[in-house]
Order: sequence, then structure tokens, then C-alpha cells
Amino acid sequence: MKIRPESFRFHEYVLFATVTLVTLILCICIGSVNIPVKETIRVIWRAISGLSMAESKAVPILLSVRLPRVLCVGLVGASLSLCGGAMQGLLKNPLADGSTLGVSSGAALGAVVAIAFGLTIPAFPFAGTMTMAMLFAFVSLTVILALAYRLDASLATHTIILIGITYSMFVSSIMTLVITFAGEKVKHITFWMMGSLQGSSYANALVLLSALLLFGGVILRHSRELNAFAIGEDNARAIGVNVKRVRLIVLICVSALIGVCVSIGGTIGFIGLVTPHMVRMIVGPNHRRLLPATMMGGATFLMLADLVARVLLNPLELPIGVVTSFIGSIMFISIFYSSRKVK
Repeated sequence: MKIRPESFRFHEYVLFATVTLVTLILCICIGSVNIPVKETIRVIWRAISGLSMAESKAVPILLSVRLPRVLCVGLVGASLSLCGGAMQGLLKNPLADGSTLGVSSGAALGAVVAIAFGLTIPAFPFAGTMTMAMLFAFVSLTVILALAYRLDASLATHTIILIGITYSMFVSSIMTLVITFAGEKVKHITFWMMGSLQGSSYANALVLLSALLLFGGVILRHSRELNAFAIGEDNARAIGVNVKRVRLIVLICVSALIGVCVSIGGTIGFIGLVTPHMVRMIVGPNHRRLLPATMMGGATFLMLADLVARVLLNPLELPIGVVTSFIGSIMFISIFYSSRKVK
């Protein structure tokens, strides 16, 4: 059997990066108005270089609408996929992702409360929703870990998952209650809960990039420890891994990253669940290679899903969460069936 190298190989970086870049350009070009690739690249290059723009209808479409949106979609996809891959390794469970903890539900509740009651921060229109989402994500993590510790001081994986699922159901009931009193904002909240990055800005992209660099960087630094978790917590302890410390660090980073993504893009399912499975078939289970590839794979998957959401029923636009759930559920069943068949 061929043994895969531990580090991520250069040609794999090039392959995944090329596919991601081509998808990015494709998604910027295609929409209600299709713009040639050559003109798209020229406009973006002149904008980056600070050169003057020629009078063209393509300029505002590309620079004010599509580019910030596609950037946000790619960053959300990369972040959620990274969280899913980290959680699957940490909890040693192929069904795990960030939402398994209940953190996604908690973040969504915070964002819904902010939208329903109009909580904002002066001069930062989206900061109120983001702050509430991150706050509720951290509170959710604290509550879940506290309950898990009360039941099992070792913070066993199955205990965390069980409490996370129960907490998600509890939060869902509260969210329904909040929506009941949301009045005329119900339609906006409902569309947001399905997942949508319509109207994303460069400020949103900057926040997502900052969160990914900060929290995602910490997760990537713990790739070796996640490899140890994947073969069992007892084995991880035996080779000197501080199990509780690493688990808490990864969980906190995952919750923060999910909080930021949910506050900007709403609830988008199956990205963190399916993408790591697909990428694992290509690069193997080693997290030093899996996590970087998963980020690029998740960005590509979500950008393509957003493209489908924009053009499938043009001029109507589907919520991106509907597309990811439809495609993701089919792919996950296929992957699960194939893995069982191999066994």
C-alpha cells in the first residue's frame, strides 16, 4: 500500500488553488448578465492596480455586486469546511461538524434576535448581528461544555455530541418564538435562515478573511494533535497531547468562526459535513494535508452552489442554503453508502 507523505504536496496545492481560482472567475463572469472572461480579468486587474476605469456597464456589476459577493461566498465555504474537518477529527465522528455542537444554532439565535429587534451598532450596520451571533456562539459553547463537564468530567466525545443535539433542539424552539414576535421582519429572517449572501460587501469579506486567518490559523496549527485525536483520545494522551486543552482551543476557534459566518451568510448546511469527506478521498486522512485542501474544496463547492442559486431560476434567486442542502444530502448519502459497501 502506498503511504502518503505527511506534508501537503506542492502539486496538490497548485491543483486545488487552480480549481478554486478558475471557479472564482467563472462565478464572477456568469450571472443575469454574462460578462466575457477577458473583460472580467481586465476590470479586476485595473481595479487592483489602481488604474482608471473605462466607461462600461460591466464595471459596477463586477466590482460592486459580484466580486464582493463571490469573495464572501468563498470565504464562508472555506471557513465552514475547515470547521467541519476539524470537528470530524476532534470528535472522531464522520457525522460531526460545527453544527453538531449546537454552536451554529446558538449563533443563528443571536443573529435572529438582532434582526428581529433591530439591534445595531452606530456606523457599523452589520456589526450588531455579528456581535450577537458571536456572543451567542460563545455562550452556547460555554453552556454545552459546562453541561458536558457536569455529566462527564472527561468531556467525552459522545457526551458533547448528545448535549449539542439536545441544545440545538432547545434553541430552535426559542428561535421560533422570537420569529413569532418579529412582525414585518419575518420574511427577511426566514430568507436569511435559509442562507444567503446577497448584498455582501467588501467589509463583510474583510471580516470573514480576518476571522479565517485568526481562528483558522489556530486550527491549522493543531493539525498534528487532530491526527492524534483521530486514532483515539487515549492514544493522544499516551503520546503527550494535552487532550482537554487542545479540545477547548479547537472548539473555541470553531465556535468563533461559525459565529462570524452565520452572522453574515445565515445558516448554510452540509458544507462542513460533506466537503471533508470528498476531499479525504483525494488527499487522505492526514489533517496536515486534509485541512488546507478542505478549505479550498469548501470554497469551490459553495461558490458553485451560489452560482446555481443565482442562475437556476433567473431572475428569481434561491437561498444558497437550499442548494447546499439539496446537493449535500444526495452527496452525503452516496458517500455513506459507498463507505459502507467497502466495509
